[in-house]
Amino acid sequence: MNFKAKAFAILIFFFIGTGCNLKKEVLISGRTMGTTYNIKVVTWFYKDTAELKDKIEKRLKDVNNSMSVFIGESEISRFNAFNSQDKFIITENFLNVMTVARRIYKLSGGAWDGTVYPLVDLWGFGRTEKEKRVPQKKEIEDHLANVGFDKIEISEKGYIAKRNPLVSLDLGSIAKGYGVDQMAEVIRNNGIINFLVEIGGEVYASGSKIDGRDWLVGINMPYKDSLIDDIYKTVRLKNKALATSGDYRNFFEKKGAAYSHVIDPKTGYPVKNGIVSVSVVADDCTFADGLATAIMVAGHEKGIELVERLPGVECLIVIKDKDGKLTDYFSNGFGNDEKILFER
Repeated sequence: MNFKAKAFAILIFFFIGTGCNLKKEVLISGRTMGTTYNIKVVTWFYKDTAELKDKIEKRLKDVNNSMSVFIGESEISRFNAFNSQDKFIITENFLNVMTVARRIYKLSGGAWDGTVYPLVDLWGFGRTEKEKRVPQKKEIEDHLANVGFDKIEISEKGYIAKRNPLVSLDLGSIAKGYGVDQMAEVIRNNGIINFLVEIGGEVYASGSKIDGRDWLVGINMPYKDSLIDDIYKTVRLKNKALATSGDYRNFFEKKGAAYSHVIDPKTGYPVKNGIVSVSVVADDCTFADGLATAIMVAGHEKGIELVERLPGVECLIVIKDKDGKLTDYFSNGFGNDEKILFER
């Protein structure tokens, strides 16, 4: 055995014999979509991840340029300004999200609707700095005439078209989930299978932590004054996404009545079903993100019924009563499996 072979054999013996971990955990973070993103990747110590952040941020920029209503020249902004019923050519990113959005719209009976934003803005919850107020009935009816995801044609040939030229889109309730899935794809393409990615609380967990255990993800305490590290429940995830939607921070009160930012696209009014938080576990974060919002609107009974029909999907719905007491409603696989959910 030559010197190099002996040295290599000794090195291997050292690592095995001493139990040294040949893996490392790399942390990557930044800003996107008006919030932060955080990533943990577990890989071999010799694996170079220096270019990984650049690849991730390039992909996130592509997603933003497609679906951000805050970018004037984004695809979605140009579509909203396109007051025509002609075909509007879109990128693969946009088509991917619109296809999932259409599925959630149909599954939820219209509880999720990406055209509801004009009503959100009317109530003062939009991007413009409007006073939060209770609109007149006539105002709501006028806006409802231009709401309805079915007013948009979606073609697999790579275009969408307005059936009503005044309809507009806001995919904010699903785009972060898509961003999470896109980050996960970039990481996998870089040869890494153990990682955790998060954008603004929406999460995908692949493989396991550096110690071989499943990833643990916290669900925030659903109170308006809760800190980001105030954990209500903890979820054990492996090769699954988790998305949470809530109304406990964004609401206003008028004459003793509370009005949530979650608007029912059928009535034009904020929902009043007592739900303060919905967490959905699914195979991908795009679907989980949109479905969580749909359940916020549909209510806990219809939400549980829907989730029970979907293979590989689970949910936790939290309702708050007038006294502030929280009550949990689980889908069968979520509440009864200790491997998925447990108290802090």
